[in-house]
Formats: sequence, C-alpha cells, structure tokens
Amino acid sequence: MAAVLPSAAPDAAEFTTFGSLTALVPRAIEPLGPQYLSHARRVLRGRTWSEDERIQSELNVKSVEDVDGDDEEEEEEDPAMLAHDPKEWKSQDHYAVLGLSKYRYRATDEQIRRAHRKKVLKHHPDKRAQAGNAEDDGFFKCIQKAMEVLSDPVRRRQYDSVDEAANVAAPSKKSKGNFYKLWGAAFEAEGRFSKKQPVPTIGDENSTKPEVDHFYNFFYNFDSWRTFEYLDEDVPDDSDNRDHKRHIERKNKAARQKHKTEDTARLRKMVDDCLSIDPRIKMFKEAEKKAKEQRKWEREADARKAAEEAKKAKEEAEKAAKEAEEKAKEDREQAKKAKESAKNAKKKNRRVVKGAVKDANYFVEGTASGAAIDAALSDCDAILEKIDDSALAEFVKKLTGLSDAGAIKAVFGETAGALGGSWKVVA
Repeated sequence: MAAVLPSAAPDAAEFTTFGSLTALVPRAIEPLGPQYLSHARRVLRGRTWSEDERIQSELNVKSVEDVDGDDEEEEEEDPAMLAHDPKEWKSQDHYAVLGLSKYRYRATDEQIRRAHRKKVLKHHPDKRAQAGNAEDDGFFKCIQKAMEVLSDPVRRRQYDSVDEAANVAAPSKKSKGNFYKLWGAAFEAEGRFSKKQPVPTIGDENSTKPEVDHFYNFFYNFDSWRTFEYLDEDVPDDSDNRDHKRHIERKNKAARQKHKTEDTARLRKMVDDCLSIDPRIKMFKEAEKKAKEQRKWEREADARKAAEEAKKAKEEAEKAAKEAEEKAKEDREQAKKAKESAKNAKKKNRRVVKGAVKDANYFVEGTASGAAIDAALSDCDAILEKIDDSALAEFVKKLTGLSDAGAIKAVFGETAGALGGSWKVVA
C-alpha cells in the first residue's frame, strides 16, 4: 500500500541530513532453497502441484521405512502383546510395545521417536486396511499410549521407577560365579535411580580399600529419585464426591510412602548381603589385623628395647657406683694408710729430732744437768708443736747424718729462727 504524504508537507529546512545513500552495485542472484527446487522439479517434469506432492510423500515414506529397517533387526512382537487391552495401559510394557525391550531406560529420545514412527507405519489402521488386513486398532492405541508416556520426561521417569523388566535381581549370598559380575550388574541397575552421578562401580579384586569404602558408603547413603506415582489408583475426574477423591489421594500417598520404605529396606539388605560376602573385606580385615599385629610387635619391640636399654643403663650405673664405691673405699684405705704412714713418719721424725737433741748432748758442753736436759727437750717439744709435717720432714732431712753437736744445734737454730718465738737453748 502506497504511503500518503501529509497535505501540508514540512519545509525542507526543518529536516537534518545524517548520511547519504551509497551507489547501486549490480550483483548476480542465484535461485536457491527447497521452494525453488520444487518449482524446478515441477517445471522440468511437467507435474502439477498435487502430483508432485503425492509423489514426494510416497518417496519420503519409502525413505523412512528403508532407513529404519536398515538400522537394526526389528524386535519380534508377542501375540499376547498385540492383543493387549488398551484400557489396561498401565499394565502394558511400553518399551516392548515400541520394540525397545533391550534398551528400556537406556533408550534415547531419538530411539523412542524412530521406534514409534516404525510402529505407526506398520500398525496404522488405514495402512492395514489398504493392505486388506482389517483388524481393530487396539494395539495402535497401545503404541500411542506408550509414546505418550515415554516421550514425557516426568511420566517416563515414573514408569521407569516401576519397570520390573529393567530390574536385575540381586544374587543370593550362596550364588556361585564371578562375585563382581553378579553383584556389579545388580548395583548398576540400582544406580539408574541415583540423584548423584556418576555412580561408583563395585570394582574388582584390585580395588583399593578407599574405593571399596566409597562404593558401600555411596549405596548405604543412596539418594534415590525413584517414585511410585505410576502405581497410583486413578482418581475419577467425573466424580462429584470430594470426600471420595480425597480418600483416594490419601490412599495413594500412603501407598507411595509404603513402596518407598520397602524399596529403601530392600536396597539396604542388598548392600548388607553384598558386604557380608565381599572377598575384599575379608582381605582388608586380614591386612588390617596383620598391620595391627605388626604395630603391636613394633611397640613391644620398642618396649623390649627400652627395657633392655634401661636394664643396661641400670647395670652400668650400678657398676659405676660399685666402682666408685670401691675406688672411694680404696681411696679411704689409701688415705688411711697415708695418714697412718704420715703419723708413723711424724712419730719417727719426732724421735729423730729428739734423738738429735740427745746426740747434741742437749746443747751443752760436758755432762748435761737435769735443768739443761729439760730446757733442751722443752725447746724441742715447742719446735715440734709449731712445725708442720712437710717442714718437719725437711728438718729431719737436714739432721740426718749429722753427729757433730754444733752442726745439730745450728740446724735447730735455723729451724727455730724460721718458726719465730723465743727459745731457751737453740736460738
């Protein structure tokens, strides 16, 4: 629609120019896109719109059938499943209906979509009627219900929570075979319900103790998203009785809680049974026992060594004390002997000194009177009282060998002078 200019156009002076148009550049244009290809196909092959659409639709269906058929071998359909009542859709195996029994909860959204498309192409009522195979559309309704459940993430999770065909029964404690394969498969199936990912595997005989402890701690504290709403009794939408609806809702809630409690107890028992027969636990306990015994032996060895060292130190101390005591005793005996010797030497020296006084005729000429003898002996005793042992020995040494009274008196005089004091005879 052409724009209509206002009747009173504004003056050009009121406009402000901010830029200018660039010069036109001629370019070559090449037709592309599905619309052009469709047009070219109709023109080249002389088809009308309706003819071209019909032919392309047939080619697309054939292409889909070829692609889906070449992907993998189609799962065999159970006659009982084909005859299943679509009204009992809660009891049907949705994965089996779509031919995904071997995938189940591991099936991707793309696999579900392609499986549904294949089943629809095969069991659509119109197609079967065209093929002259008239039958009711009950199984087709089952297909649609399976797709409805599995294409919805919430409803699929609810169904996966109660899909017994995906469960792997835990082996008994007496089961024969490879422990890690038997129990590993059961725990792998349980791991699909874990909120925490990745889920640790059971490992093998080479797993370390921290890895094994982590595995059992993970499943003892398993945080499961598993729910049981899929098993709820349907609440009638057309019922006007609110009390009846509430009764059913309370009943469903209680049933879900009961299933959750039972499932938790079942998993706990499964972990307990596995732990009780895990060969690695026995191996770890034996290794821990040996390590404990080794530590005990080392502690006892240290205690023995310390006791031996203490005993040795005590013996050495006792020996040293005994030696010291013996040495002290010997020193005392030596001191005693030395003291006795010194005492005897002193007595001997005193006798020598007194003998020298006698040899010197008591320091008088001629016959010594009693007064002269007393005076000489008195001086001798005074000298012996004042002189120490070493000086006494030196004094005796000087007197030894002297026989002349004058020489003896001179030695006495020298010694008396060194000692000081007043002397009657010798000074």
